[in-house]
Amino acid sequence: MWKVRDDEPSYAFLKEPTAPEVNYYEAPIDLIARTGGALPAGREMFINEEPGVGNNPNRNKQHAFHFTADNCIGCHACEAACSEKNDNPAHISFRSVGYVEGGTYPDFKRMNISMACNHCDDPVCLKGCPTRAYTKHVEYGAVLQDPETCFGCGYCTWVCPYNAPQLDPIKGQVSKCNMCVDRLEVNLKPACVSACLGNALNFGVVDDLPENREQGKTSIPGFPDPEITHPNIRFQQIQNMPDEVTRTDGMSVKYHKGDDGQYRPVVDQKKGVEKKWSLGKLSSRENPLVIFTLVSQTSLGAFLLSFLGAQLGIDSIIALRDSVMYIPFMAATVSLAGLGMLMSATHLGKPWRFYRGFNNLRHSPVCREGLGMLLYMVFAGIHLLAMLPENAVFISLFGTWGTFSGVAITSGYLALIAGAVGLYYMYRCYRIPARPFWNHWQTGSAFLGTSLSLGSVVLGAVGVPTLMLIGADGLAMLKLCLAVMVIGIALEAFGLWRHGVAMDKGNNEGSVSHYIQCTLFGKSYALRNLLLLGNLILAAALLSGSELGVLNLIGGAVLCGSILATAIIGRCLFYVLVIPTTMPGAFFWKNKDFEEHARDIGLANMPQVGVVAHAH
Repeated sequence: MWKVRDDEPSYAFLKEPTAPEVNYYEAPIDLIARTGGALPAGREMFINEEPGVGNNPNRNKQHAFHFTADNCIGCHACEAACSEKNDNPAHISFRSVGYVEGGTYPDFKRMNISMACNHCDDPVCLKGCPTRAYTKHVEYGAVLQDPETCFGCGYCTWVCPYNAPQLDPIKGQVSKCNMCVDRLEVNLKPACVSACLGNALNFGVVDDLPENREQGKTSIPGFPDPEITHPNIRFQQIQNMPDEVTRTDGMSVKYHKGDDGQYRPVVDQKKGVEKKWSLGKLSSRENPLVIFTLVSQTSLGAFLLSFLGAQLGIDSIIALRDSVMYIPFMAATVSLAGLGMLMSATHLGKPWRFYRGFNNLRHSPVCREGLGMLLYMVFAGIHLLAMLPENAVFISLFGTWGTFSGVAITSGYLALIAGAVGLYYMYRCYRIPARPFWNHWQTGSAFLGTSLSLGSVVLGAVGVPTLMLIGADGLAMLKLCLAVMVIGIALEAFGLWRHGVAMDKGNNEGSVSHYIQCTLFGKSYALRNLLLLGNLILAAALLSGSELGVLNLIGGAVLCGSILATAIIGRCLFYVLVIPTTMPGAFFWKNKDFEEHARDIGLANMPQVGVVAHAH
């Protein structure tokens, strides 16, 4: 428990609420009632691993921050108090102050915004976290996170619209605002609220307006759509702002006031209109995920074509299955899946805790993706073992069912089912409202298209030479692979076209991502699109051929290399372009452009700057 000082000022104490029974979103404020009585009152929270129940009479009611934007002077006292209490390093801040500004002299206005975790009614961080490090408590409605349970995947930082969870690349784990529940237990307001100089921050039972306040709005300019998570924060902003306000951080976003009075994000052309290559910027901390998604989808596509093709009676696939190269081919396919799982683990801040990635199967698509891919790899591996010529182990265990007609076929179908589940939830991982550039069906078409095109590349690279060497119909294998390539490339190209149209019309952070794609990465983006179109034309041209000659083989080899290059460029763009619905930063603080500049010139080597030298 927090120790209350003898001279604690009166403003630091919580006031007795007069709140309604339900909040703005029609949810009960009494959290015991919200659970239907499933959880008892008077539970111990074991704050700092100490037992005991505080004396706060409203501990089972949802609490919330109240921010009066007109009063905030941008002094950052709330940040300092929070960081001091939680002993945060310079590069981590649970509460941040940014601002938006607009207008022209002499009517120029600036509005500061102080933001931390909003302890939402529908916490997407809790649902997304694969390790179950998050808990929504009936005590104060606090959404608490255990850094020691976290293994540093950072998925919660993707799904949160407010940038509340903070991934520490040094410790390899996430931490965030804990609502100062140790202070609440003794009826004290959180440290940030008590430290606020301008009486801009306040705290209490949700929708119970603080003294001398008349508004409890759910959004202000620069605040993401509250419908995503139903955040427990309320605002007062009486001072009128210009119809258009901008951010001073490097993000190419500004906010335009609509006819309904709400501000919505639009593109701010801070990067100009010149098209650049920016090839060096294609590399990011998500590089392991680039490899994971590409090799996993390649493995799935290759296994689907080879196993299902044989089951459907396609002669060229059956000829490959009956050849000596089927075992090496299947071993390579399973190895690609294993490499993908390894890359997924290396992306973690604490890779040795990968086993915690299955703790939240009820909610987290990350868990389901991982389980699906793991089971696919296991069943594909069993299929590989069952196909070995000397299959004495399986025959001794299962008798005649241990031959090809038994274990191999059963495990093959199970691998297809598990792989389909893994691919679907790989797609669902990126349907994130807080990241509009990803939150489109094109992500699914890209993943499926890549699976088909790269899977057919692997199948063709092994199958065509093998059938030529054994005197079988190599042309049929080539045509089959080319036909699947055409389908995969066309699917991906169609999705990209519709995605571009949607992002242009979106008027959200996705539109900003598309603007960056067409300018800062404009030439790389154009190259990817030209390669995609060229691949489609070349594959169609080769498909129309009637002979398996040298030119066809050279063309096929060029096509395979081009498809691989297209996939790598496209997937790198996918990760580096996304712009989240984060709160505005400032010129130096919470500014990605400044962080990049600080790393380039060596400022990041000084810890007091608040920028980590290496992002992962």
